[in-house]
Amino acid sequence: MRSKKTIVGIIIAIIIVVALITIYIVTNKVKKPEDVINTYFSKISDKKYEEAFEMISQSSKDKVAKETFIEKNDSIYDGIDMTNLTTEIKSVENDSEGQKVTYTQKMNTSAGEVQFDNSVILVKEDKEYKLNWSNNIIYPDLGDNDKIRVKTLEAERGNIYDRNNTLLAGKGNISSIGLVPGKMSVNKEEDIEKLASILGVSAENINNKLNMSYVKDDTFVPIKNVATTENSIKEQALTISGVKITTESGRVYPLGKEASLLIGYVQAINAEELAENEGKGYNSNSVIGKAGIEKYYEDTLRGKDGKEIYIVDESGNKKKTIVKQELENGKDVKLTIDANTQKQVYDSLEENKGAYVAMDSKTGEILALVSTPSYDSNDFTLGMSTDEWTALSEDENKPMLNRCLQTWSPGSTFKPVTGAIGISEGKINPEEDFGRSGLSWQKDSSWGSYKVTTLTPYNEPANMQNALIRSDNIYFAKAALKIGYDSFMNGLNKLGFNEDIKFEISTDKSTYDTDGKIDDEVQLADSGYGQGQILVNPIHMASIYSAFVNNGNMIKPTIIYDENKKPEYLKENAISEEAANIIKDDLVQVVENSNGTAHDAKINGVKIGAKTGTAELKASKDEEGEVIGWFNAFTADENADKQLVVVSMVEDANSVGGSHYLFPKVTQLFK
Repeated sequence: MRSKKTIVGIIIAIIIVVALITIYIVTNKVKKPEDVINTYFSKISDKKYEEAFEMISQSSKDKVAKETFIEKNDSIYDGIDMTNLTTEIKSVENDSEGQKVTYTQKMNTSAGEVQFDNSVILVKEDKEYKLNWSNNIIYPDLGDNDKIRVKTLEAERGNIYDRNNTLLAGKGNISSIGLVPGKMSVNKEEDIEKLASILGVSAENINNKLNMSYVKDDTFVPIKNVATTENSIKEQALTISGVKITTESGRVYPLGKEASLLIGYVQAINAEELAENEGKGYNSNSVIGKAGIEKYYEDTLRGKDGKEIYIVDESGNKKKTIVKQELENGKDVKLTIDANTQKQVYDSLEENKGAYVAMDSKTGEILALVSTPSYDSNDFTLGMSTDEWTALSEDENKPMLNRCLQTWSPGSTFKPVTGAIGISEGKINPEEDFGRSGLSWQKDSSWGSYKVTTLTPYNEPANMQNALIRSDNIYFAKAALKIGYDSFMNGLNKLGFNEDIKFEISTDKSTYDTDGKIDDEVQLADSGYGQGQILVNPIHMASIYSAFVNNGNMIKPTIIYDENKKPEYLKENAISEEAANIIKDDLVQVVENSNGTAHDAKINGVKIGAKTGTAELKASKDEEGEVIGWFNAFTADENADKQLVVVSMVEDANSVGGSHYLFPKVTQLFK
C-alpha cells in the first residue's frame, strides 16, 4: 500500500514539474522575427503609430523622438493615401547585428500600387525582438534627411452637352467677391455688415475669413463666388471700400434652373463619401457629383488626377520617383436632351409643381425632362449659405424633388392602358356596348355605399371608343372587372409594372398595389380608370404610350446620346398589335371628335392622339384630396416629321383649371 502511495506521489510530482516547465516556456517564449515584423506593419496599416514606436529598439529611440516618429509616419502614409498594406516575409537570416528579415511590401497609394523589396535588422532586448528603425523602413531609398513629396496635376472634369453640343455643364468663368483688408475704410465693421447683407452671408463668416492666419493687409480674401451675370450684386459690393472682384474658373451650368434637376451638381466631398470611395483617388479637397447626371456619370466625368510620389533630398532636389500616375481628364457626356426644348418646356411650367417628359416615340430619345419647381445648380458650386440651404431644403414646394423620377396616380390617362390589356388578353370586345349607367354605378350591394362616378352622360353606345372620348370612369371600372384580377395584373406585368425600367437614371417602379397584388373588387374597378393604388412613373408612362404607335412594342427610353445607337424596345409585344392600333385610333378621336375631352388640343394640320386625366389623392373615399392633372399626347401620323410622345403632369390642378391647363404646354412641341 505504501509503495502505491509513493508511486502516485511521484506521478503527481512529475505532472507538476512538467506543468511548471510548460508555463515557463510559454511565458518566456520569444516571438519569431517574422511575427514581430508582421505585427509592426499591422500597426502601421492601422495607423497605430504610437504602438508601433514601442516595437523599435532603444538605439532607434535614442535617434528619433516618439513625436517625430509618429508625425513622420503619419504625414508620409497619410500624404500618399496608403491603403491595403501587405507584407510578405522572404527570409530570416543571422546577421552580425541580429536577425535580418527580408520582405516584399505592397500598398495602394493615390498614384497607384507601390511594391518594393526591403530588409530590416531585429535585435533582442529583454527577451523580445525590436526593430532597428530608420527612414528606409518606410521606403528603401529614403535617407534620414530625405522627404517624400506628392505632386498633383488636377484632372479636368468632363463636360455635359445636349444633343446639339450646347453646353449644359462645364468649365466657365465665375466672379469671386472678396476684401483686401488694407484697403478697407475706418468703418470696417459697418462695411462688413453691409457686405454680408448684399452677399447673403453672415458678418461672422466674413470676420472669420479675415482673421485667418495667412491674411495680410494686401491679401485678397475671397468671401463669395457669384455668377458673372450677377451684375447688380457686384455693383452693390463695389460701393464698399476694400472690395475686389476677380474672375475665376469653375464649373457652371448655363441653363440654370431649366435643367438642374436633370443635370445635378458637384460639391466638395464629405467624410462619408470619402470613406465609401476609399482607394479611388479622392481626397478631402475633391469634388464629387451629388445629384442627377453629375452623380450617375461621376466615374465617366471625373477623370484621374496626374500624381507623382517621389523622394527629395535635404536640398529639395528630386532623388527618385516612387510611383507615377499619368493625368487622365474626364470624358464628356452627351445627352439626347434638346436645350431649346428643355428651356421652352421649363419656362411654360415654371410656376407650377409638375413633371414633363418629351420623347421621340420611334427612337426612345428623351428631348426634354423637366420637373418644376427647381433649384439652380450654380448655387451649389458657387457656395450656398446656411440660410439659403435651409430655405431650399425646407421649401414646401420641394424644388429638390425630381418629379419625373417619382410615381404618381395617373387618373384617366390610364384608361387606354386598361383598354389595351382587355383587348390583348381577349377579355374585351371594343365594340361591345356596356350599357348606360348614369353618373354613378356599383356592381351590387356588396359594395355598400361606394359607387364609381363619372362626370359626363352620353347617349352614344358605351363602347371603348366612346368611353375614351368621354373619359367614362364607369366603363373602365366595368372593363377591369370583366378582365379579372389575374389577367389585369398579368397585363400590367407585361408592361413592366413592379420592375425597374432600365433607364440611365434610377426611377421609382410603377406599381398597382402596395403588396403587389390586387385582391379587392372595388380596388380592381378603381384601378381600371387609374385610381385605386395605381402609381406610374412619367418616363415609364411615355414608354407605355409609345406602344400605341409601335405595333404594341414599348420603346426603351434613353437620355444618353449615341449617334450610332439603334432603337431598342423596353418590352416587345407588351400589348397586341390589334390593341395598339385600336387604342391609337380611339385616342385620335379624343382630340378630333368635338365631344372629346382633349378636343381643345386639336392642332390644324397635325394628327395627334391624346388623353386627359385627373387623379385625386386622398386618404379615404369620403374626403377631398389633392388633384393631379395629366395630359398625354403622341404623334399619330407615321409620316410626320416629329414623332413625339409627351407625358405631362401638374399638381394642384384645380387651382389652374385642371388638365386643360397643360394643353398649350404640350401642343407647342408638335407644331
